[in-house]
Amino acid sequence: MVIESLTDLFQTRELRFSKRYISITSETRFKKQPVIFIMGATGTGKSRLAVDIATKYSGEIINSDKMQVFKGLDIVTNKITEHEKKGVPHHMLGHIDPDYEYTAQDFCYDALAFIRRVGRSGKLPVIAGGSNSFIEKLVEDPLFGFLSKYECCFIWLDVSVPVLYSYVQRRVDQMVIEGLVDEVGGIFKPNADYTKGIRKSIGVPELENYLQAETEVNNKTAENLLQVAISDIKSNTCKLTDSQISKICRLKDELMWPINRVDATKVFKKRGKEAAAAWEEQINSPFS
Repeated sequence: MVIESLTDLFQTRELRFSKRYISITSETRFKKQPVIFIMGATGTGKSRLAVDIATKYSGEIINSDKMQVFKGLDIVTNKITEHEKKGVPHHMLGHIDPDYEYTAQDFCYDALAFIRRVGRSGKLPVIAGGSNSFIEKLVEDPLFGFLSKYECCFIWLDVSVPVLYSYVQRRVDQMVIEGLVDEVGGIFKPNADYTKGIRKSIGVPELENYLQAETEVNNKTAENLLQVAISDIKSNTCKLTDSQISKICRLKDELMWPINRVDATKVFKKRGKEAAAAWEEQINSPFS
């Protein structure tokens, strides 16, 4: 049972996981179901860390990204692949109709159902995603009484802003190579409502001008429109990271959440095998 193994973990003071990232008193030790939250801006490796922790501590992952809950646009929303899941069960990922207006309230009811289900099976619920408004609603809304029922560990995977900007811009280029434009083209509707459902995703509204004009203009004009769209996607993704970081800081500084920051900047400065080795040493190992 994961509860028993985590109890042993918390009681072993020399382990860095218990010392650095989880705070729990003897009076409350496992009288409440433990839940791990992996937070951070887009592109910081939340899904990867969630899988690492779930693998080590017999966990299952509950998605808290408000765009990844929708079916479709797997490239645009950067959904974790089957290979990256490493066999760890994932919930609330691609299960909502793309035109549905999915609210924070909807998320809370769905997340609570899966947290109970995962906990009853003896597994550790690991909630991961960048939608901090969803997480705040779940934890703070008195309707749910979350903190009275669950022992929370909040882990903030952080990367310095300049390094993160560079990374997410490269990631957009890679998403384009993987088929982002064709994927958006598959759901394109002229003058669509970009305030609802999956069309709110960064990468969809930015491509509207290009997709409307690509068959009516010459190749050079179409290419220019495409490059403007890609530039806008990069810019809006960077703005999103700023917003996400600001929300986490507010939860930490104003609402006094006991958020444990893990700095992954050194990892993101490296590439290839060096980056993989740095991740294992600096991010994954402390949770062993």
